[in-house]
This record gives sequence, C-alpha cells and structure tokens, in this order.
Amino acid sequence: MRPDDPPARREDYIRHIQDAVTQALDYVEGMDHATFLSDRRTQQAVIMNLIIMGEAATRLMMESPDLIEHHPDIPWRNMRGMRNRLAHGYFDLDLDLIWETLCVSLPQLQRQISELS
Repeated sequence: MRPDDPPARREDYIRHIQDAVTQALDYVEGMDHATFLSDRRTQQAVIMNLIIMGEAATRLMMESPDLIEHHPDIPWRNMRGMRNRLAHGYFDLDLDLIWETLCVSLPQLQRQISELS
C-alpha cells in the first residue's frame, strides 16, 4: 500500500481475505481429495471462507481501485466471480473446482496478500 491511499476499510478487507485464506487452508490440512468430497462440514466451511474472500475483494474493487490497479497479479475478479458462483449457484457447485482452488490458487493468493500487509 502507498502512504496516500484512502483510509477506507482497505486494511480490514485485506485482513478478511488473509484470515479466510488461512482458515480455508487449515480446514483441509492433511486432507486428500476423496476425504474432502465426503466431508460436507469441511466443504461448507471452505465455501463460507471463499465467499468472505470474494466479498472483501468486491469491496476493495469498488472502494480502492488504485490498489487493484497496483496489484493486477492478485486475482481480484476471480475471487469476486467465485463468490458470486457460490452464493448464487449453491445447488450446482463444482467441488472439484473448489478443491483445485484450495490446492493451487489459495497458497499462491496467501503469498500475494501477505505482501500487502
């Protein structure tokens, strides 16, 4: 972040993303794909955290477009898109895509977001 950034709730939203990524990854630590597919409670916990990430990303996109512009490598629009898909298409979820997100995208996102703090 730059010193001239607006005070808004930018830091809060970034922290929400950081916390949600950490929690989602913690929920599946040591778990394999088959176990995830059979564990509805973990699925729901992960989905809730993906929704939180997407909501925070959406708010940042609206309130801090300069941050988004300065960090185009962070998948802001993907987070928003995932949130919308999960929130509005709940009965048609792709658990394989969610698992892939957990294994591939979230560890990378965790590194990227930590650099903003």
